[in-house]
Amino acid sequence: MASEADKPTAERRQSIWVTIGKEGKQIAKNSFSGKTLAVFTSGGDAQGMNAAVRAIVRMGIYVGCNVYLIKEGYQGMVDGGDHIVQAEWKTVTNIIQKGGTVIGSARCKDFQTWEGRVKAAYNLLQKGITNLVCIGGDGSLTGANQFRQDWTKILEELVSTGKITPDKAKECSHLNIVGLVGSIDNDFCGTDMTIGADSALHRIIEAIDNIATTASSHQRCFVMEVMGRHCGYLALVAALASEADWVLIPEWPPEKGWEDVLCEKLSQERKMGQRLNIIIVAEGAIDSDGKAITPDYVKDLVSTKLKYDTRVTILGHVQRGGNPSAFDRVLSCRMGAEAVLALMDATPETPACVISLDGNQTVRVPLLECVARTKAVQKAMDEKDFDKAVQLRGRSFQNNLNEYRRLNRVKARHEGNGHTHPYNLAVMFVGAPACGMNAAARAFARIGLTEGYGVLGIHYGFEGLVHDDVTPMHWTEVQGWAGAGGARLKTARVMPDKVGLDKVAEKLKKFNIHALLVVGGFEAFQSILLLAENRDKHPEFCIPMIVIPATISNNVPGTDFSLGADTSLNAIADICDRIKQSASGTKNRVFVIETMGGYCGYLATMSALAGGADAAYIFEEPFGIADLQADVAHLAAKIKDGVKRGLILRNENANPNYTSDFIYRLYAEEGKGIFQCRFNALGHMQQGGRPSPFDRNLGTKMASKCCEILIQQLEAHKRPDGSIFTNTRDTATVLGLVKQRSQFIPVQELKDQADFVHRIPKENWWLKLRPLLRILAKHETTYEVDVCKEEVHEYAKAEEKLQA
Repeated sequence: MASEADKPTAERRQSIWVTIGKEGKQIAKNSFSGKTLAVFTSGGDAQGMNAAVRAIVRMGIYVGCNVYLIKEGYQGMVDGGDHIVQAEWKTVTNIIQKGGTVIGSARCKDFQTWEGRVKAAYNLLQKGITNLVCIGGDGSLTGANQFRQDWTKILEELVSTGKITPDKAKECSHLNIVGLVGSIDNDFCGTDMTIGADSALHRIIEAIDNIATTASSHQRCFVMEVMGRHCGYLALVAALASEADWVLIPEWPPEKGWEDVLCEKLSQERKMGQRLNIIIVAEGAIDSDGKAITPDYVKDLVSTKLKYDTRVTILGHVQRGGNPSAFDRVLSCRMGAEAVLALMDATPETPACVISLDGNQTVRVPLLECVARTKAVQKAMDEKDFDKAVQLRGRSFQNNLNEYRRLNRVKARHEGNGHTHPYNLAVMFVGAPACGMNAAARAFARIGLTEGYGVLGIHYGFEGLVHDDVTPMHWTEVQGWAGAGGARLKTARVMPDKVGLDKVAEKLKKFNIHALLVVGGFEAFQSILLLAENRDKHPEFCIPMIVIPATISNNVPGTDFSLGADTSLNAIADICDRIKQSASGTKNRVFVIETMGGYCGYLATMSALAGGADAAYIFEEPFGIADLQADVAHLAAKIKDGVKRGLILRNENANPNYTSDFIYRLYAEEGKGIFQCRFNALGHMQQGGRPSPFDRNLGTKMASKCCEILIQQLEAHKRPDGSIFTNTRDTATVLGLVKQRSQFIPVQELKDQADFVHRIPKENWWLKLRPLLRILAKHETTYEVDVCKEEVHEYAKAEEKLQA
């Protein structure tokens, strides 16, 4: 059982009491033996539901519970019989990558009646089920809570009619409920993201990218309707990520006369050479009078007033389809496991809760409080109090809307007529390419130009700077950059000390650069650190400087997430799905897959969780031959028990001796007669492709914040003669995303948090997910995260001594 230190703690966030979850804590096997729980999906399906079901079943079995699947939602609960089946560990094998819900979902009018709930309770009692996980929207969760409130009276009726004994009623006197929000609309208050929302954004952005090519060919305008009858999240974030010209959502109706403003904006963009226009309409979009705005209305408006060739595309249920994104798979695994632990902690006094994501932490929030707040949003919109509706949506929604408003207010200035300030902002890429870099450069350039500053693009990083590869950036030049992969400004790994700090200083002075944005990985962080530490020798470095972390390795200190990592994770998850599928018609097969990441195990760990891997070997968690042998034996036992495929991931620099080839040969040799083994090194496929919606959105918002802060610092550190001089630490920073909050952290403060030998942070939040990875892979034992940290620190110190 949990110690006092392991018990969840409660605190208030965004006006809702939350209880911190147990993620990363030591979980003893069979610690809740004899308990019974069941899981069901209800309402509309959402990608990621299967990953949640898998995590619930396997975590439940791990802690010793009997776990049941209730098929077809509440209807299956009412019907009973074969609709309630006990699950084994292998029952949920190979479902993590599937869309929809394999256990089915159905609307159920029977459950809304007293008689229906009595039938459902009786069917649950036959299996001894008194712990339920409900995966669905606010309606499904409200129904589950009503069931919980009726439970005592239902038991009394079942006893009075002789269907159960008093002893049975006493044994099952209380029903515990935990909810997971499965909704592509992301319309539930109390969580930053709901299961399925990220995957739906992927479907929308894929459609917009495809439509953009044909629209540009024929100079067309497309009006696209996306889901969101009561919530504009999908439309809003899709508009940010796709460079849409206009968005219409229910929480933020356009002002009166918006039709003329829209047409003027589209006309201006066409005059500047833009060949296509995208307008995104949420299905629940309304005007300030509460009147619905339909895609056909917008189409007729544009066609009539501007004579543009305008088409309507309604995406519909395409948004619900397809495989879940890597984010939704990991989110569902985390939420599903926490749901089981929340049920095990529940008491008769514990209110029904929902597992939520707050920042980067799984938390438990009161179900009724969240439902009430969600309903309050609709009430505010009905009363035309739209500011309150936006506020109730939460911090994440507000940030997205504020950023869109800012970018939407940006008006294109004609070339050569917009430089009203005598200062230049410059942007460069340093390090390996990462998706999202271009989105950052686009937002930075357009906002800087709009504010009246000159914006310079430095090609090939510091190497390009010393070779005078610096050009002014123009408004139309960056059109379409948000969705472009690669690095449009070109990038190089060369550090400023390699080309000469004196040369860098000379060129900064030559090109009159007064503020610098560097987008890149660990090399970018090191570069700005070098410049900051040499400000006393080179006054040209005494300008505001900011780093936006952009690397698929996610190895920059001071941030939880870097641009490019999400896109790479999706690429790896997709490749793993294809590799596993390739073995569907063969004998038992195990795949050893090598990921990139340098010495950082983020990609290997997170893609292992997203792909349902059996093991992931990383530098941060030292391992030896005994560990490898135990993992081979463990996988062989699973395959003998009926599992057909195995997946092993290894970070490219996990260990200098236990290479990917060594691990492949070990598994191949020890698995003879049980399974075949294959090896794949994914290589630069992990860096390619179009950026994910997350990376486009993050790059846009980060660059916008950086531009704002750099301009503020320029004004604050302006000398009487107009020159810029600053040597304070807060003007050489990394913009980090820490627990979903943006923070500008001085690079010199981050120096002690970095392992410069291996180019990784000394602390990594994602290590707390390693125990979950092992539990879901059926390993018998797990470890304490803190112990792992001590081991890797000692290992790193020893290697540093050897290299010295």
